[in-house]
Amino acid sequence: MKPANTLPKRIDPAARAAAIDAAPAAPVPDADNPPSRDGDWDKAIVSRSLPELREQLAARRPRGPGKRPAKTAIQLRLPPDALARWKATGPGWQTRMAEVLVRTVA
Repeated sequence: MKPANTLPKRIDPAARAAAIDAAPAAPVPDADNPPSRDGDWDKAIVSRSLPELREQLAARRPRGPGKRPAKTAIQLRLPPDALARWKATGPGWQTRMAEVLVRTVA
């Protein structure tokens, strides 16, 4: 069986000329794709390869001395009723529990 033609169909020159004539002279504004403003590209990174891009990104965001120390993950076994009371206080209960522990130890 002969394979189907996969080449793109040729556009009739008259249809092409009609489409060009019908196109608006000025760009049509697109609310989903607004034009760039001054300063939008000031922090853009230009690179020619993926390794170069990774190197530039790594140099751009180092972990400096102003960062807070990372937290340590632990496993803690609590009575179910105590855990239920903490969870009942709403979102952020782990942070509040940690603050109480810090105040108690200090």
